[in-house]
Amino acid sequence: RIAVIEDRVRLPEDQARERERTPLPFMPLINPSWHPLSNERAAFFEGCLSVRGYQAVTTRFAHVRLRSEDPDGNANSRDFRGWPARIIQHELDHLDGTLYLDRADIRSLTADDNRGLTQGDPATAAQMLGFSLPPHTPQEKP
Repeated sequence: RIAVIEDRVRLPEDQARERERTPLPFMPLINPSWHPLSNERAAFFEGCLSVRGYQAVTTRFAHVRLRSEDPDGNANSRDFRGWPARIIQHELDHLDGTLYLDRADIRSLTADDNRGLTQGDPATAAQMLGFSLPPHTPQEKP
């Protein structure tokens, strides 16, 4: 099992802060796995290059631990929070044949060019489109 992750996207400061989106360096991952470090979850619009042109609200764990090996066979373990945690879950889902649409609230599915909806707070979209977001669970110690 091999995956490669990286995120160099720059967002306006308010969006980056809300999504806890920080740069994620290029990382090749061999035999990766993750597990949640708390029950805290975050729901945001998410898209995928495998399904170009669309986004949907997807709920993911907010804080995860990634375990993998590097190309030299060295074991690594690292904790991620916010958007980097979302990317890890999204990309490792692909290794299991799962797309974000399998986890998304399909009622929220919209075109990428609907920026007024996809760049805002998912709660607004949920209210407009009539779907519920899962409650956020306070962080628990691992």
